[in-house]
Amino acid sequence: MYPMTGPRSLSFVSGTSEAPLLYRTVDGVLKAAAAEGPNRTALVVPFQSLRYTYAEFDREVDLVARGLLACGLRSGERIGIWAPNCAEWVLSLFAAARAGLVLVNINPAYRTTELEFVLRLVGCRALVFAPRFKTSDYVGMLQALIPELGNATPGSLDCAAFPELNLLIQLSAAPMQGSMSFDDVIALGRAADAAAGEIPEQLDADQIFNIQFTSGTTGTPKGATLTHFNIVNNGFFVGEGMRLKPEDSVCIPVPLYHCFGMVLGVLAAMTHGAASVFPSEGFEPLAVLETVARERCTVLHGVPTMFIAQLEHPRFGEFDLSSLRTGIMAGSPCPTAVMRRVVADMHMPEVTICYGMTETSPVSFQSCTDDPLELRVTTVGRVHPHVQVKIIDADGNVTPRGAAGELLTRGYSVMRGYWNEPERTRDAIDAGGWMHTGDLALIDEQGYCNIVGRVKDMIIRGGENVYPREVEEFLYRHPAVLDVTVVGVPDPKYGEAVCACIQLRSGMSASEEDIREFCRSQIAHYKVPRYVRFMQSFPLTVSGKVQKFLIREQLRAELNLNEEEHA
Repeated sequence: MYPMTGPRSLSFVSGTSEAPLLYRTVDGVLKAAAAEGPNRTALVVPFQSLRYTYAEFDREVDLVARGLLACGLRSGERIGIWAPNCAEWVLSLFAAARAGLVLVNINPAYRTTELEFVLRLVGCRALVFAPRFKTSDYVGMLQALIPELGNATPGSLDCAAFPELNLLIQLSAAPMQGSMSFDDVIALGRAADAAAGEIPEQLDADQIFNIQFTSGTTGTPKGATLTHFNIVNNGFFVGEGMRLKPEDSVCIPVPLYHCFGMVLGVLAAMTHGAASVFPSEGFEPLAVLETVARERCTVLHGVPTMFIAQLEHPRFGEFDLSSLRTGIMAGSPCPTAVMRRVVADMHMPEVTICYGMTETSPVSFQSCTDDPLELRVTTVGRVHPHVQVKIIDADGNVTPRGAAGELLTRGYSVMRGYWNEPERTRDAIDAGGWMHTGDLALIDEQGYCNIVGRVKDMIIRGGENVYPREVEEFLYRHPAVLDVTVVGVPDPKYGEAVCACIQLRSGMSASEEDIREFCRSQIAHYKVPRYVRFMQSFPLTVSGKVQKFLIREQLRAELNLNEEEHA
């Protein structure tokens, strides 16, 4: 995909490209796309019956931005968005950029404790929120956190718990007491438009624009602070990696609050003048299949579990997916069998694999559209343009090519830091500007990177390193295995033991001993799972990643294993 520089014998590579980095704000991306193709489709949201050309979308964004400014918001202030995928989410994204605000992405799965922490940490001045999503009653949670709402005037909230929070904007025609509707904001923007001139264009791409929260699986969530320069360039080069063109239509079933939806989806599309299509509020496999077929989408994103759900859907064969060409599979390793079916049955011969983290905007590695299938399932591709990476051992030394260690990354994509948390920032980004990912990886002589696990997820059994990804990939070969995740659990003799958690294919069966026997003589004895557990589903984040820490906690209780006793 891109040339690389760096010593061939060491695990250090630097991505180069003929395309330079863009010095452009998020608003600048929209303005350029609207100027170059005003009549091209920009956004399609079938479940809301909405469709915008770039000219129409630019105009609507302008009204929302003017409305936010009319509400008293000022450049640099934070505006949170707590909602599932919808047109208003994308409008808020670009309106915040146009108004010079900092957008704070709030996970739709957050409940009161997490919301309270986030609002206080970043000092949100405004919050855009949905009434509810799935089992989350956002209105009820806000009323519980802010008792003053019952007597508040919309736009003039005076709240003891959140002294900086002044404005609540509800995505509803009839907002709760103390808040205004999104339509009210647009109406204010329309009134302001009649009396005001152009909104001054934000030209400083180095300004902070976005705060995205990590999952918080080890302590409270951390707010990765990203600039326009970070995310615009990452979206652009991800789009380059898929060879996007203005004629493309990108189906985005992954959540917008996450970098996957916002950067790899919307910004990758818009930096290339392509369309963004949202099939549903949250992931629904049938809605994705229907939308791809009806809208003739050429690009489809998802994590492996999403692709599996679509392929296994009983109505899968009804839909014409022949318009598809490429897309991104990311978030967790892709089983070989799943990738083969995506390429063949979903007509995605140019599907790419991406790897990254929120703190790096997010992508550091991406496979090429023409990489052999084997490389797209065994690696995450090669380093992205203008990004440097290296692999280090426990002593901090760069490893030889092919040797595993912790992956570090440096370059334009690395975040400014964690919002208002300098100590946690110093723990993540060292004095040399290297972001420590916490992932175990190796880079081969051709520059392809293989993620073998998390530093904390690596299983050390009797002094032998076991990489869960390797065992998972092997178990996918079993005909009865639909999905699998491998974790380490405490063991009195070896320190840790391997446990395979398996979802079986519908109508198929296997015993614990069947699985162990399948492994024996084919993989090293210390990698053979001591424990096998069959599960109906795995606990997932909203973005579709398996929450291994929850599985480990469940297994420790189920197997009556205590880590301290076995230390």
